[in-house]
Amino acid sequence: MASYTPSQIYSSTRGGSSGVSFEEAVFKGLAPDNGLFVPEIIPSLPSNWEKDWANLPFQSLVFEILSLFISPTEIPHDSLRAIIRQSYSSFRAPSVTPTITLDDKRKIHLLELFHGPTFAFKDVALQFLGNLLEFFLERRNQARAKARQGREHLTVIGATSGDTGSAGIYALRGKKDISIFIMFPTGKISPVQEAQMTTVTDGNVHCLSVEGTFDDCQEFLKDLFTDHSLNAAHNITSINSINVSRILAQISYYFVSYFSLIRSGTFDPSADRLSVAVPTGNFGDILAGFIAKRMGLPILRLIVSTNENDIIHRFLQTGAYEKPILLSTGSKEKNDHAGGVKETLSPAMDILISSNFERLLWFMAYDVYSSPMDRTEIRRDIASLKVKEWQTALKSKGGFSVEQELLDAVRAEFSSERVSDEETLATIRDVYQWPYTDSSGSNHYVLDPHSAVGVAAALRSAEAAPGIHYVALSTAHPAKFSRAVERALVKEKAFRFNDILPPQLSGLDGLPRRVIHVQKSEGLDGIRKIIMDKVKKETKETASS
Repeated sequence: MASYTPSQIYSSTRGGSSGVSFEEAVFKGLAPDNGLFVPEIIPSLPSNWEKDWANLPFQSLVFEILSLFISPTEIPHDSLRAIIRQSYSSFRAPSVTPTITLDDKRKIHLLELFHGPTFAFKDVALQFLGNLLEFFLERRNQARAKARQGREHLTVIGATSGDTGSAGIYALRGKKDISIFIMFPTGKISPVQEAQMTTVTDGNVHCLSVEGTFDDCQEFLKDLFTDHSLNAAHNITSINSINVSRILAQISYYFVSYFSLIRSGTFDPSADRLSVAVPTGNFGDILAGFIAKRMGLPILRLIVSTNENDIIHRFLQTGAYEKPILLSTGSKEKNDHAGGVKETLSPAMDILISSNFERLLWFMAYDVYSSPMDRTEIRRDIASLKVKEWQTALKSKGGFSVEQELLDAVRAEFSSERVSDEETLATIRDVYQWPYTDSSGSNHYVLDPHSAVGVAAALRSAEAAPGIHYVALSTAHPAKFSRAVERALVKEKAFRFNDILPPQLSGLDGLPRRVIHVQKSEGLDGIRKIIMDKVKKETKETASS
């Protein structure tokens, strides 16, 4: 791979794959050894990046960042620019991901990531991934046509706790030679999220309502990826954040926010310091911030902001990464985590095991357990062995603990805050009452519950360390979570939910639904059969058309 830089080559966190191209990493999603793909090196920023990138529009800045991770041998620069242009053309905000200031005095800012087609931050990565898959697949099928071979068909499978599913569906709906299957836990996502997915009528879209939790869906997803016969027959990949392209696409808006604050005149990079609070479930969004920080973006601290499903918060306190212990029925203590996961007002974060945390552990083990003087291959192998050890313990024992040296390395980059449902509601209510005027003249700002978790963490951090600028990531539009928003603002006479309801979401209830229900008794075998039957039908229809 002479035409590739080290940051454009990928390897598995568990050591079973190395020297993998970006295209191969994207198409496989999960590595064959069940690990996650990571770039072999996190690239450093160009020497004049602050000057050269300061005034670039969103799409141009995304290109500069992604080209550090994608070789022009795989995607020529003109093609990459075209994919990026297409991916962000449907966003409602001209700047795609604007940053606003909520509180000048406490220096609290909000990075709005919900201006895409499904009103959630997942659109930023998944619009890119959808167009990326289409580009690769079209190129492959052109080559196959010349060789007089049959068309390649891609089967995309995802598990969602809410927003990933609809964002993935809107990114792939109607795309030729692609089938998409989305699993979601029955009754455990918001009504708007479910409606966004199940009202899509394109024939290549299949929604599976699975009895159980999101973690059950995520476990089914991993089992499907390690099913070699299914993979061989149906060319499976994933849109979940186990797909490395999603992490890379999310790096960009950390830079966008940084430059936006500078241009607004509220932040002086020569004197001010910046920390970022990220609502955290599967750890992909904050991992992108970590990579941005390692590249050279001057983030002082990344604040892991969890709800009451707080495995990462507990890890940062103790160094132990453990599933909650289920209490017996007769226990006097409150059993908050029935089935391991507590249902909260921020359901997209109701996750027991954060998949992308494995990637962070790999990067940290790479630093801690070897020397910069060692060869890259040696450092990579040592890190992979540690990750395999931890993941084996997680699966067999329900958890693991890391050495103090590694915990200290994580704490040097991250802090954490745990935010309860009551605190989430209070934050929505408090921010609504702050003096604020937006471009449309509204005098109130309405947070969704996930964004409220991030803002609550930023406010706590500002109390402990005043004078620092804090950016909280706003991950979804409040209209997607009516139950929490209306509960928080029930006493606010000026508030009317319909005032914040976008027209794109207001008519979903009356549309017909397409959904397949999967009972617990059907499990993995039932899901596998659904996928095989639907893909067989679609490929037949494509061949006959």
